[in-house]
Amino acid sequence: MSSESDSLASRRSKKPKYSKFTQQELPACKPMLTPGIVIGAFSLIGVFFVPIGLASLSASHNIVEVIDRYDAECVSANDKVGFIQDTKTDKACTRKITVPKPMKGPIHIYYQLENFYQNHRRYVKSRNDMQLRNKGDASTIANCEPEATSEDGGKPIVPCGLIAWSLFNDTYSFSLNSKAVQVNKKNIAWDSDKIKKFGSDVYPSNFQKGGLIGGAKLDEKIPLSEQEDLIVWMRTAALPTFRKLYGRIEADAMASDEITVVIQNNYNTYSFGGTKALVLSTTSWIGGRNNFIGVAYVAIGGVCLFLALAFVILYVIKPRYEYDGRTIQLQIVCMLAFSFSFFFFFRALGDPSYLSWNRENPDHPN
Repeated sequence: MSSESDSLASRRSKKPKYSKFTQQELPACKPMLTPGIVIGAFSLIGVFFVPIGLASLSASHNIVEVIDRYDAECVSANDKVGFIQDTKTDKACTRKITVPKPMKGPIHIYYQLENFYQNHRRYVKSRNDMQLRNKGDASTIANCEPEATSEDGGKPIVPCGLIAWSLFNDTYSFSLNSKAVQVNKKNIAWDSDKIKKFGSDVYPSNFQKGGLIGGAKLDEKIPLSEQEDLIVWMRTAALPTFRKLYGRIEADAMASDEITVVIQNNYNTYSFGGTKALVLSTTSWIGGRNNFIGVAYVAIGGVCLFLALAFVILYVIKPRYEYDGRTIQLQIVCMLAFSFSFFFFFRALGDPSYLSWNRENPDHPN
């Protein structure tokens, strides 16, 4: 009887159970930031980062890139919005591009849009991933308004939502030195997107059949997992200026060669003040042209080498001594590291007067 009462009392006891974890008695590593360790760490980072940055800059510099903005030249009317919305007008436009340097194939073709905010909250949410993946969820149209159901009968649209509805629909055909070349549009989308996000048994239905057409139409006989232009478009961009892969030219182009592009100028960027450009680019081991990675590596490595040299000079001029339990060198390290982090990562905050609710209510306090 006493044993049962003891066990019951132990279960009812509110005494906390202590462990090494709750008492912070687990093994821990506390490195001593001696001058040698600090100088060695900064030197090691600099020695590794600077060569990587220089190699990245060299690879980016060797990439040949041609950008041709065509949105203004490919409109023959003063009313650009009316021209682009007129379905009876021939919108074919021929552009000639001279290759500045030898371009080794494959030559990647991108379309570049500016002032197009694919990161807008309402735009990003206007899709249904379950519908894109599974055939049985074709009627699942949550979050797809205003492009959720068709105008005739209210049938569900597949794929639904504003992202799919605004699919880019300019087309390009190429000839190199008056000889037609084919555009390879295979494998332009991520394999993970084709396999996991878009179903092989899901087919478009009731798409772009309303009164207002947003962009390209889809072949209802091809599953979504093979509609790679759609898959590329629906990986939304984080910035208002972005590029998306259109295809590849599997041929080499020599310097001074002439590339003729016939563009079907269909996509309406004029109503919101956007721009369009065609980009032809080679690639390297870092991808397309991007100097930011190289500059960042060189900058960080250079700062680390500078700090290492500064600490060496300080240590030689004024050797280490104790002050209030800490070393002067450690305080300098902390102050410089904090200053560098603050300068590198912090940016000026945006002006709240540009927020939509402040524009609509001018008297709203900022």
